[in-house]
Amino acid sequence: MSGFDDPGIYYSDSFGGDASVDEGQVRKSQLQKRFKEFLRQYRVGTDRTGFTFKYRDELKRHYNLGQYWVEVEMEDLASFDEDLADYLYKQPTEHLQLLEEAAKEVADEVTRPRPSGEETLQDIQVMLRSDANAANIRSLKSDQMSHLVKIPGIVIAATPVRAKATRITIQCRSCRNTISNIAVRPGLEGYTLPRKCNTEQAGRPRCPLDPYFIMPDKCKCVDFQVLKLQESPDAVPHGEMPRHLQLYCDRYLCDKVVPGNRVTIMGIYSIKKSAQSKNKGHYNVGVGIRSAYIRVVGIQVDTEGSGHSFSGSVTPQEEEELRRLAAMPNIYETIAKSIAPSIYGSTDIKKAIACLLFGGSRKRLPDGLTRRGDINLLMLGDPGTAKSQLLKFVEKCSPIGVYTSGKGSSAAGLTASVIRDPVSRNFFMEGGAMVLADGGVVCIDEFDKMREDDRVAIHEAMEQQTISIAKAGITTTLNSRCSVLAAANSVFGRWDDTKGEENIDFMPTILSRFDMIFIVKDEHNEERDMTLAKHVMALHVSALTQTQAVEGEIELNKLKKLISFCRTKCGPRLSAGAAEKLKNRYVLMRSGTRQHEQESDRRSSIPITVRQLEAIVRIAESLAKMRLQPFATEADVEEALRLFHVSTLDAAMSGSLSGAEGFTTQEDQEMLSRIEKQLKRRFAIGSQVSEHSIVQDFMRQKYPEHAIYKVLQLMMRRGEIQHRMQRKVLYRIK
Repeated sequence: MSGFDDPGIYYSDSFGGDASVDEGQVRKSQLQKRFKEFLRQYRVGTDRTGFTFKYRDELKRHYNLGQYWVEVEMEDLASFDEDLADYLYKQPTEHLQLLEEAAKEVADEVTRPRPSGEETLQDIQVMLRSDANAANIRSLKSDQMSHLVKIPGIVIAATPVRAKATRITIQCRSCRNTISNIAVRPGLEGYTLPRKCNTEQAGRPRCPLDPYFIMPDKCKCVDFQVLKLQESPDAVPHGEMPRHLQLYCDRYLCDKVVPGNRVTIMGIYSIKKSAQSKNKGHYNVGVGIRSAYIRVVGIQVDTEGSGHSFSGSVTPQEEEELRRLAAMPNIYETIAKSIAPSIYGSTDIKKAIACLLFGGSRKRLPDGLTRRGDINLLMLGDPGTAKSQLLKFVEKCSPIGVYTSGKGSSAAGLTASVIRDPVSRNFFMEGGAMVLADGGVVCIDEFDKMREDDRVAIHEAMEQQTISIAKAGITTTLNSRCSVLAAANSVFGRWDDTKGEENIDFMPTILSRFDMIFIVKDEHNEERDMTLAKHVMALHVSALTQTQAVEGEIELNKLKKLISFCRTKCGPRLSAGAAEKLKNRYVLMRSGTRQHEQESDRRSSIPITVRQLEAIVRIAESLAKMRLQPFATEADVEEALRLFHVSTLDAAMSGSLSGAEGFTTQEDQEMLSRIEKQLKRRFAIGSQVSEHSIVQDFMRQKYPEHAIYKVLQLMMRRGEIQHRMQRKVLYRIK
């Protein structure tokens, strides 16, 4: 007898008319009552330990915070009432509506009395989540239509948030008759306006066709956003393109994910109207043919993908374990061993990569400038020295990793591009690899094969860590706080010792931006070749059988957690003693290269500048970060200097010392210039001399043969002489 207090007219229908309509309504209200009971009475815990009403408390908490949503677990609903969960799976569109109505009623009960000014009750959005196994985009067929599905994938594009009307008011143009509060179906469905106005007024002509228009200020709207979901790359069969699917999110589901995130979607597999084609003759062909989309009712963001770091999800037990790990005395060696354990040797490079993964600390100066804390690393060297394998490993184990190859990436693809949106025709920006890897590592393979103007695009990203763009009326600055790990071959494919400096084909501007430059040579050494071959054979033999980590190594997942934990929790500084020590060593280093340049009479291609000093500071800080220490000690500076010596300084020296260009001693230098002067006196510009006779001449004057050929080669490179007649005759041009 509950409804009898309401003021209203009650009547009994004695003819038993449309009972069927009534039954539907009755069933709906019964289901709504059940849903309401579920939200009100579902409790967690037992009577002894004390229990909580899960959804009632959650609704109250969220409502008081001004967030009108609640997340319902399908498993809870199934344990409360199997039929309800089944209805929700089979016909989600109508039953989700009932669940939201029920949630609104419960929220009304638990939040009374509400403060003045907030008496009106807000709509509650219900999100669903379930622990069921996820399906695959390819397995969605017609029998799943308008059922609840669960699908994993990667979000690859997101539109800006727009508004969609839920209730609209329309008015007739001619007779000003308004129809208000028309409900619009949720999802990407529209509402078709009525074709004719039904008000009959005596003495007035009938309203024309299509008289109605929408009154925008009397509509109720909600936010919505369209996402594009691509199936995850490991689920794509060989040789197929990944499939895409459109997702529709509304209200609180908007802006929950950004492109690049791996997500699991709960949603209703629905169809939208296919747009009418332009030429009027053909639009009635595919009446029942519709394209599919998913109306999202719940999103879970997976942390495992490359899009997100682990930093949010470290439990206290894990934290304790990670801190114990960082406090081990030989943690630095252990981490270096755990980096690409399948690759033999190259310990120094692995140590440098460990420093790169942990990174120094970013400093913000009082005048607003920032100094980068990320370490950049370049590996130059012979083919077959496992450079790309190291790069691939780093991409896997850094919190955010992006791998690109030199030829396949353009300047816009690395930094940012401006694209025209096909729907709205205005420009928007899309971040490239450097922007996506913000807070992680960009691995660039085949760095030497990149076009020169594309390489220049990285300059700003590597030192200032921003990317500025001024294209098509968009002028912005994007952040790209990432480390760069590049691998390149030398000019001649292999490192050529006789050519020295010419092996390096990079501008000093880009070389000085790398903190460490390793020259990897493929040395021939029987003993080392033997151990290497043994190692490779062992790998091939026990590739699948050996699953557990070797003693003294950290496994990949734990290493990943440790890296992101250290990066978020620790930002060390140099201690005073270490800073003093570093200052003195830097001055020595500068004078060392200056002396070296004077001896060899030419500039070294890898310069030693203040950037290199900052590089050593960053390496020392990253060594302290591995141990979660607040200050970098003198021992750290020692190790940083050692790493810097074996990498960059070695590379700077190696170029000009050995071979053709490096004239090692002063006497050699003088002798070569004497030969050149005599040669120029010997034959005038425009004359021809046979090469053989010149060499014989100088040999008679007791000059060594290789020196003469060297001078001829030098003059040829400068374009002073030329070969003629099958390289027998020399011809002097200038």
